[in-house]
Amino acid sequence: MENLVGKIHSFETLGAVDGPGIRFILFMQGCPLRCKFCHNRDTWDCKGGNEYTVNEIYEKILKYKNYFIASNGGVTVSGGEPLLQTNFVTELFKRLKQAGINTALDTSGMFDITDKIKELIDLTDLFLVDIKSINDEICKDLVGHSNKKELEFIKYLDSIGKEIWIRQVIVPGITDIEEDLYKLRDFINSIEHITKVDLLPYHDLGKYKWLELNETYPLENIRTANNDDVERVKKILES
Repeated sequence: MENLVGKIHSFETLGAVDGPGIRFILFMQGCPLRCKFCHNRDTWDCKGGNEYTVNEIYEKILKYKNYFIASNGGVTVSGGEPLLQTNFVTELFKRLKQAGINTALDTSGMFDITDKIKELIDLTDLFLVDIKSINDEICKDLVGHSNKKELEFIKYLDSIGKEIWIRQVIVPGITDIEEDLYKLRDFINSIEHITKVDLLPYHDLGKYKWLELNETYPLENIRTANNDDVERVKKILES
């Protein structure tokens, strides 16, 4: 399976925010969601990106192994949506686990939990899951999908003891509604194995990618989030 081919958007060799320690970040190509706040609009097309084999990616990663070990870091596979290429990521993680390298998966979790996905879950040390919105109707409007599978995915990870980092993009007037934040707080508190909650202020730095693709930027009239927005959300989630 070393010659299994994956569609790759890009790499980040010394990442410091997508999991603990210094990390090699692999951004997979292709995404089924249509997030209005997406800053990587160019990752959506499953036909885009470049093709690499598992072995080619593994050899790239090994060049940075000393940095991982020294910092208690590892490899994070993000996207796009990595679960669209479950077979590829599974084979890569098998190699990484054999080499003693920590594995993390940055996913929407909006998938049925199949046997193949369970196999990948077993090989993954940490999950970074972005709750698009705890309000299902807002979630559908914001990303084009219900949040039900995502929340069930998180519950499943919790039931088998997997470590989870929750991420919430704070979009003013959309994902920071007070009533919804209290529901988000209650959901987070119900999950035992969440070890970190990342509050990500909405920004429009990826707007140019939409324009380059001759697309209308959906949140044109929404202001970017500031420190006061983050502190307000943090206070509610910690109440």
